[in-house]
Amino acid sequence: MHCTALDPETFRAWLPPRPDASHKGDFGHVAVLGGAPGMVGALLLAARAALRLGAGRVWCAPLDPRLAIDPMQPELMFAIPEAVFDLPPPGCLVIGPGLGRTQTAREILQAALGSELSLLIDADALNLLAEDASMRAALRKRIAATVYTPHPGEAARMLGQTRLDSEREAVLAALGERYPGVIVLKGAGTLIQGADGACWRNPSGNPGLAAPGMGDTLAGIIAALIAQGLNAERAACLGVWLHGAAGDALRQEIGGMVGITAGEVAIRARQILNRHCGAAD
Repeated sequence: MHCTALDPETFRAWLPPRPDASHKGDFGHVAVLGGAPGMVGALLLAARAALRLGAGRVWCAPLDPRLAIDPMQPELMFAIPEAVFDLPPPGCLVIGPGLGRTQTAREILQAALGSELSLLIDADALNLLAEDASMRAALRKRIAATVYTPHPGEAARMLGQTRLDSEREAVLAALGERYPGVIVLKGAGTLIQGADGACWRNPSGNPGLAAPGMGDTLAGIIAALIAQGLNAERAACLGVWLHGAAGDALRQEIGGMVGITAGEVAIRARQILNRHCGAAD
């Protein structure tokens, strides 16, 4: 498989300038399902990233009922998981950040697979898919776009392996054969495969992004771009590049790679999106 390097110049026209008469309903909806007790931070990181990268409305749907507001980001709305499966289009569900692997988590994932909205599957939701053949079968019945964002360990489990022994391009191709949709294989030089089999390699990013919560932030970024009208492949390509470019900008700013946090990446990715694409004009 040949993977083409992402060219940031191709992204400039993907998000057009916002019209003067815009309102929040014009920029889509994102809902993040996850946040089991002890893991609500993952859900909040994804939701905050979706809000900062331009989604019109963002819901948090935590499994921990004690979480009812984000005092750091009060613009986020909260709902029970069952209430977010019928968001008006365009919209994107993110399932997995802090989801856990309980029976409740399985039931929510099963319901999400039946949604008519675009769906981004991350973290524990990927592990649950790997364990359940019936849910993998449900993926093939989906009409709306599906995006998977595994790191190497999750990718191995998705393929029924304990570790990855093949070249990353071969792993990506194998995932694409088993899981219909857009695959984002995270790591140094993240690889993206579209639903048609086209493959891209991301040139941005650095080891400072090997830190907690980075995958949650990436999930929120990609979901926000889908909600604003990009197709899943373009959203994955632009989102991955923005995430890496934000890490590179922070590395330059602080003079190194130690201590870069996922929350900072979302803020810097917002700046780069506004400068690089037409969204700020």
